[in-house]
Amino acid sequence: MRTASGIPLPQLEILLGGAGWVAGSLGFGAGGGTLVMAAGLLVTGWLFITVRRRQGLGARLDRGLRARVLRLVVVVGVVLVVVGVGLPLIGQGWGELTVPVGAVVVGAGLCALSSLLGERSFVAVGGLLVVLGAVGALLALNTGGAAMPLGVVGIGGAVALWVAGVRRLGLVAELRERVGR
Repeated sequence: MRTASGIPLPQLEILLGGAGWVAGSLGFGAGGGTLVMAAGLLVTGWLFITVRRRQGLGARLDRGLRARVLRLVVVVGVVLVVVGVGLPLIGQGWGELTVPVGAVVVGAGLCALSSLLGERSFVAVGGLLVVLGAVGALLALNTGGAAMPLGVVGIGGAVALWVAGVRRLGLVAELRERVGR
């Protein structure tokens, strides 16, 4: 179901992965977390520039499809803001669930986006984010600190999103051809 002009939303996984990496690096404290965050932002920038050079802005979505995609993005964004503000206000310890629940929300949004765009890879990575979010919530409720759930969910989700994006855009096949396999 891809249009002739290219892949729709080619930078989506790269940008979501960068946001996940930043969220995951927040659990490592000021010193190490800053270095981890810088490394993730460097990888995000490099991947973004690489994808932009090869794909440009991607396939142009028709007006109706673009409106449905924007509506989905707004709904996911509003739910993320409500989760980000509401969970820490509930009580002591509930703020640790913010990143895992956010990963579940983004994963569900990617699954819904899959049906709009006809991209099956969004279902796989969205399902993986939901599982990572559930594991992160379990870790948040069973451990005393925020490093474990933030790191597992944020950095694990970022790596999964980057790999899915690179694979969807054909950069893995291009790398295989360069290596000679």
